[in-house]
Amino acid sequence: MRYLVRDRMLAFHEEAWVETEHREKLFKVNRRLLRLRTTFDFVDSRGDHVASIVKKAFTLHHTILIKQNGEVVGRISKRAFRIFGDRFKVSLRDGRRLRIAGNLWDREFDIADGDGTLAHISRRWFSIRDAYAVDVMSEPDALLLVILAVCVDHIIEDRKGERLTNL
Repeated sequence: MRYLVRDRMLAFHEEAWVETEHREKLFKVNRRLLRLRTTFDFVDSRGDHVASIVKKAFTLHHTILIKQNGEVVGRISKRAFRIFGDRFKVSLRDGRRLRIAGNLWDREFDIADGDGTLAHISRRWFSIRDAYAVDVMSEPDALLLVILAVCVDHIIEDRKGERLTNL
């Protein structure tokens, strides 16, 4: 299944929608501004909070926590210094370890476990808004994989300094 993450930036608020390839809106991603930590909230189409991602402040490595119901269910981190490409490590509460690897141009990423690819992230420009696709091969983990895609995109854009985020 393909999911699209579409960005909409406003003056003091940033949001994005996660949609199916058929343009059905599934989740709204809100960025809470004016905080010490960068925080994104995932809200479903009914308005129910389903998850948050929180970037830890003042860390040597880029580290983002994934929370559901107030509990940390995952952690994504990236080495601060890497010469070629990007590689992220993901530790999940259930003990699984995932790897996210991408090319030198920060445009294509795969999320994989020991058995193979779970999702492919492809960042492209759609009309005037920033958007990217998340092709999910493991449907039971779809929400988690979309959240990881948002984390990777945030880390890359934050590192580039192009803007605060590229939700």
